[in-house]
Amino acid sequence: MKNLSLLSLFVVLALVLNACNTTSTKSEGDKPAETSTPVVSTASTEPGIQFSEASWKTHLAKAKAENKLVFLDAYTSWCGPCKMLQKNVFTKKEVGDFFNKEFINVKVDMEKGEGPELALQYPLEGYPTLLFIDGDGKVVKKVLGYQEPEKLLAIGKGLKNGTAL
Repeated sequence: MKNLSLLSLFVVLALVLNACNTTSTKSEGDKPAETSTPVVSTASTEPGIQFSEASWKTHLAKAKAENKLVFLDAYTSWCGPCKMLQKNVFTKKEVGDFFNKEFINVKVDMEKGEGPELALQYPLEGYPTLLFIDGDGKVVKKVLGYQEPEKLLAIGKGLKNGTAL
């Protein structure tokens, strides 16, 4: 009986770990993307990265017009490391100060809204995936998995200085 319980625990652990490293194509509850959604900033007095909300095409156009890269946090609601990034990294003042100045910051739940379509355009190996994308939609840098604040800041600074890590 003890071996059966231990085996069950390993199976559950394997399923959880696998879920954080696979792309889901679940699309129920998706809403059609609007093409003329204005950019809405989620700016607040809280420190950290401020993510804007608009259609993907609007983000790309803004990036092109401002000669910036889009920083895309591709996440899912069930991903533990994604939640850790949101809580422990994106909220850091120094990370936010740099990313808010240098990038167009976007978060997309890859199972809702435009997420499934973007997952087809930018195939992902797991979650979280952090993408730096130019105004033409070309991926400049892809980072998979949780990153400590210092590491994410170093990656961003490296991209801005032309020395991508």
